[in-house]
Amino acid sequence: MKRIAILACTLGMLMVLGTAVAAETPVASTAAVPQTLKKQTLCPIMADNPINKNLFVDYDGKRIYVCCRGCIGVVKKDPAKYIALLEKEGITLDKVPVASPAK
Repeated sequence: MKRIAILACTLGMLMVLGTAVAAETPVASTAAVPQTLKKQTLCPIMADNPINKNLFVDYDGKRIYVCCRGCIGVVKKDPAKYIALLEKEGITLDKVPVASPAK
């Protein structure tokens, strides 16, 4: 009788431990994890300079921000090049806002 009680107690403890370990173990999810968006923060021409949200070039529905007026002219010469460069770095460019119709 004593052996059965010890065995039952041991099994109970193992079940509790198994549940605790399972709760701490990460489970691989089959659902797609949404990727975080990496926003543009640096000028594509002067890479160390932060962007100025008031200075940009719109091209193909995407907005490329720059740091100064001088960089606008450079980007305008080949905007597709800078879009490709930024997206290659994993940056998600802002979309060009659609103007709402005037009433």
